[in-house]
Amino acid sequence: MQSAYRFRSLALAGCLALAFSAPAMAAGEETDQTKPPPKTETTTKCADGKIWDKKKKECVAPKKSSFNDDDLYKAAREFAYAGQYENAIAALRLAENQNDPRILNYLGYANRKAGRMELGMSYYRKALLADQNYILARSYMGQALMEQGDVQAARVQLVEIRDRGGENTWAYRSLLQSLNGYRTY
Repeated sequence: MQSAYRFRSLALAGCLALAFSAPAMAAGEETDQTKPPPKTETTTKCADGKIWDKKKKECVAPKKSSFNDDDLYKAAREFAYAGQYENAIAALRLAENQNDPRILNYLGYANRKAGRMELGMSYYRKALLADQNYILARSYMGQALMEQGDVQAARVQLVEIRDRGGENTWAYRSLLQSLNGYRTY
């Protein structure tokens, strides 16, 4: 019993040491592609699920023909981080490539945050089937696993992120913070 407690204490100390010894890359630094998106006119000026159209310089209702998958993905990420989960899902549903791991990942994120945990987890699994190196999906899946109380499975995702070269990313730091008891994304 005492050795198990000691092991857990050492493991926690190791995680904390990793958290504080990571290179100085801020969570919002431009070089980290897994960081939360900046706010744009889509969430600062538009309402009712409309997306800012840079060419028209106005808010427009999203349609398949009016935005490419990258634009829809960026708008959906912004909606999701702003807590507009249903708007994020609606934008993602318009993407032409429904097998894009980015699209699948944010369908997972938005559904999980909207209270549909199992549906969200199914999208994370699909994203990882499409690209097992997609560390942001691993991070969000790990955070979902923490919400479900499965700490060991969340740790597995942290190790996977690290082993896939993601140790110095926001995705890694965010999951590590979740493992250390902080509520993240």
